[in-house]
Amino acid sequence: MRGLRRRVGGADLAAVPEVRHALREMLGHWRERDSAEVAELLMSELVTNALVHTETGAVVTATVADTRLRVEVRDFVGALPAPPEPHRPVPDDSTHGRGLALVRSLADDWGIRARPLGKVVWFELDGEAA
Repeated sequence: MRGLRRRVGGADLAAVPEVRHALREMLGHWRERDSAEVAELLMSELVTNALVHTETGAVVTATVADTRLRVEVRDFVGALPAPPEPHRPVPDDSTHGRGLALVRSLADDWGIRARPLGKVVWFELDGEAA
């Protein structure tokens, strides 16, 4: 099993490309390049959401077991995000509202889990390990 764990500070949007790069390096062994690129995109969305909507930062973890990738972004704010509405399109000029819709449409599985302090938003992708 391979893994990644990073703490990102509140409102530190510069951390997003750094965590994305670390995930890219971790997934360098995947033969399925499309899955790795989707993973980078979805993780970027979740980290950005956590940093924009909280002041406390987040903890990002990614693990690969066999051919399954799981990425979790944990923040420390108790309010759960509203789940994306499947039939409500995001306006073209909107700068918000696409992150969880992307996760919902591209991940093999995803969810939001409340924690005693905060929440975890996660997704899973299947890929083919080398």
